Amino acid sequence: MRKLMLAATSLTVMALAGVSPAHAGHHEGGHDMDKAKAESVEKLDIVATASANEDFSTLVAAIQAADLVEALQGDGPFTVFAPTNEAFAALPEGALEDLLKAENKEKLQAILQYHVVSGKIKAADIAEGSTDVGTLEGDTVAVVKSEAGVTVDGANVTATDIYTSNGVIHVIDKVIMPD
Repeated sequence: MRKLMLAATSLTVMALAGVSPAHAGHHEGGHDMDKAKAESVEKLDIVATASANEDFSTLVAAIQAADLVEALQGDGPFTVFAPTNEAFAALPEGALEDLLKAENKEKLQAILQYHVVSGKIKAADIAEGSTDVGTLEGDTVAVVKSEAGVTVDGANVTATDIYTSNGVIHVIDKVIMPD
């Protein structure tokens, strides 16, 4: 039985290895993700989906350091505006390392919760113009949809609608900060 579970897990991880933000959900070109891949991803929660994608390894490390894994594996539904590794790398020098320190856990939690909205907001649900959306951190983010695309507090949304078992992930190109 244990070997069967290991094999099934391995197959799932291998199937997801090809799912990157540029290929998942809708991206800037508006193409749909392959149905089989979409169904595979939807069986995983937000944390497992992010863990299966190398573009989110820094986000996953931050979620672990902030002790938010269990919360983001909860029932939800949640909408996560997920910064890529490149987005974290663009933070000022030393900022990420400082945030990952145990003594900064509460600050890291607040930043990550600022990227999470309660409820499942799909790309098609976003109205033209600007909308303030409440985050788990307690503040609001400005979601702006225009002909140029969608931004969240100034961060560009580069891929949308990566469906998970407990919500949806939208990829952003910068780490957004609460006030």
